[in-house]
Amino acid sequence: MSLKITKAGILDTVQDLGRTGYRALGVNPGGAADRDAVRILNTLLGNDENAAVIEMHFPAATIEFETDSVIAVGGAHFRPHLEGFSIPEWTSLPVKKSESLSFAGRNYGARVYLAVRGGIETEQWLGSSSTNLFVKAGGAGGRRLEKGDVLGTGIENAFGPSGLRAGRTLTERFLRRPVLRVTEGPENNLLTAFSANAFEIEEFEVRPDSNRMGIRLDGPQIHTVDDGELVSSAVAPGTIQLLPDGSPLILGADSQTTGGYPRIARVISADLSLAAQASHGDRVRFRAVSLEEAYAAMCRFEKDLSFLRLGLRFRAP
Repeated sequence: MSLKITKAGILDTVQDLGRTGYRALGVNPGGAADRDAVRILNTLLGNDENAAVIEMHFPAATIEFETDSVIAVGGAHFRPHLEGFSIPEWTSLPVKKSESLSFAGRNYGARVYLAVRGGIETEQWLGSSSTNLFVKAGGAGGRRLEKGDVLGTGIENAFGPSGLRAGRTLTERFLRRPVLRVTEGPENNLLTAFSANAFEIEEFEVRPDSNRMGIRLDGPQIHTVDDGELVSSAVAPGTIQLLPDGSPLILGADSQTTGGYPRIARVISADLSLAAQASHGDRVRFRAVSLEEAYAAMCRFEKDLSFLRLGLRFRAP
């Protein structure tokens, strides 16, 4: 079971949900930027949620399937086509040997994911298949996928060898002007009264130099009452740091494990995927919520995913 990259995209990598337990050594978890998309797509296929997928930016890769399989595509909307015909997203679809998957154009979002029944089989580093481009480990030799790469795929899944029937769909998850819910950061009290108000009521535009390390934002200048240096402290994906030029930075999947800029807020876990799909030119706003609201939002997503998983098990052949 395998697939082949017949045309490389601008940045295609193998990712799973990341590697955990190594932050104390300075190793960030990495993994898919849009973790919710990966979990949903793998659930649709009957895979383990942590099964490796291909994460693509636009222009995305063209992929030829060397064996019959079942796939699901989701995340950003890059107008996926199979053998030149448009295919639905968030749907488990059968593919035949020699058929090719391509993407016609980016409508919205930053990253699209291809999940294959049984997952993508690649080398692991520290217990994860996720590609770490900085240390050149995991995935396809720690690098982006290139033309001619052949990746193995598994054949086992939770629903038996026949897998799921096609037609399992989900509604769109992405908003062009999302309101990201945030909790207060440890250094939020350093903001001036004017800046604290502007951070919550004004819009910010995603800059073109945003990447997997972080989403850079343009908008009203945010200032602190004290410009003194801070001791480096722990950060994580979703942490919003305030850069010296007064612009916010939302840390992404490949962010560092510590940082010395003020941590003014943190995107709640239920909205991290929305943040990860914010692309150049998109505009975002922030809304402060309590820890209780953040926890409730996380529980709602987990509940919905559990219902999806349960429903597919009952309907699987």
